[in-house]
Amino acid sequence: MECKKTKNMDICNCTYSCAKKGVCCDCLHYHRNMGQMPACFFPEDIESGYDRSISNFVKVWQERKHL
Repeated sequence: MECKKTKNMDICNCTYSCAKKGVCCDCLHYHRNMGQMPACFFPEDIESGYDRSISNFVKVWQERKHL
């Protein structure tokens, strides 16, 4: 399967600089192994705080009534 890194970069809201940016499959595997959620699962104002924990994800989405 062809990587769509260039297209993914247009929609990636991650503000952290790393080699996985735009390579969603690598990003998802990395964060899953760390027990975290990737940046794209968070609203932009929360993403920039770099707390990618699952508990933070649940808290934010419950507070914003997205669940």
